[in-house]
Amino acid sequence: MAHFDVLIIGSGMAGASAAFALAGEAKVLVAEREDQHGYHTTGRSAALYSAAYGDANIRALTTASRAFFDAPPAGFCDYPLLSPRGCLYLAAPGDEAALTELADEVRGNGIETHLLDAAEARRRVPILYPGKTTAALAEPSACDIDVNGLHVGFLKGAKAKGADIRLSAEIVELNRSSEGWSVRFRDGETVTAGVVVDAAGAWADQVAELAGAHSVGLAPLRRTALLIEAPEGHDITAWPAVIDILESFYFKPDAGRILASPADETSSAPCDAWPDDMDVAECVDRIQQVADLPVRRVLRSWAGLRTFAPDRSPVIGYDGACDGFFWLAGQGGYGVQTAPAAGRLAAALILGRQVPEDLRAFGVDAAKLAPQRFHQA
Repeated sequence: MAHFDVLIIGSGMAGASAAFALAGEAKVLVAEREDQHGYHTTGRSAALYSAAYGDANIRALTTASRAFFDAPPAGFCDYPLLSPRGCLYLAAPGDEAALTELADEVRGNGIETHLLDAAEARRRVPILYPGKTTAALAEPSACDIDVNGLHVGFLKGAKAKGADIRLSAEIVELNRSSEGWSVRFRDGETVTAGVVVDAAGAWADQVAELAGAHSVGLAPLRRTALLIEAPEGHDITAWPAVIDILESFYFKPDAGRILASPADETSSAPCDAWPDDMDVAECVDRIQQVADLPVRRVLRSWAGLRTFAPDRSPVIGYDGACDGFFWLAGQGGYGVQTAPAAGRLAAALILGRQVPEDLRAFGVDAAKLAPQRFHQA
């Protein structure tokens, strides 16, 4: 019977980043129940790096990840992981205070932003209607992310350092003893592991139940995205990503077309999510309220599940009440842009080490991410 120091359940961005950080220092097995990596949330990302996006804990992990994105290890990827994009947060009449509040919040994380008037916002995104946007907050350092390059880099790097990475490897039984975990797969194989890492995304609470750990109250929320043609007569190449400050929609250039979303959050059971026609129509309507963006047809639409803890911060750390069970879940819609730092944080905590100094310098606080915050509540 094979023994592993660490079993990671899930090979999406969370599990892949942790495997990359752990491999070489521990004997690692990554078990993915699907027949391809990143099939669910990772493969359906909007691919935007915005350090201003998310709560304080997300911003800390995002800014702490930037150095990796800018200079990944040699051989990690064939192309740059980030491409300049910029981001523009829009305020409708009456929502201007929210822009100022966001600017004040992110200043503490060292994130560069600039408040713009309506005219400058329209200069940068000419299809915005006069009077519908009264101010904007620009984040010049926001970028597009090569999600596939990042994900494949983590998996290939982990495998090169000795990790065992398996597809179609569904776990049906997790039993804890004084000697560690006994793990049985659907095909009947059994292995043992010292630590089980729950990186199962929308299914993380189900994995916890299988292990005998208490739920932390994770909520999978469906988000819809669609691809439409760029407006005629406009060169959208240099347009920034555009996000409503109240997050009722966003859109951004994507390979010569427009990727858009109503930023919906519809409660869902863990599943292979599919878009709802009403959400697609709602997205088009919301954007057309503020921008001259004709939609003759929707080229493609899809949906994914963004899984949040009750306080909308990730859950990273040992369970505390279930020995040897480690949470790496609840990344919400921020799992890609936080992955380099989150993977390193998880690896350090799994190995019983302190939070890396450079992560602490960006404000990453393990206590604020630990699952005990819910057990205590």
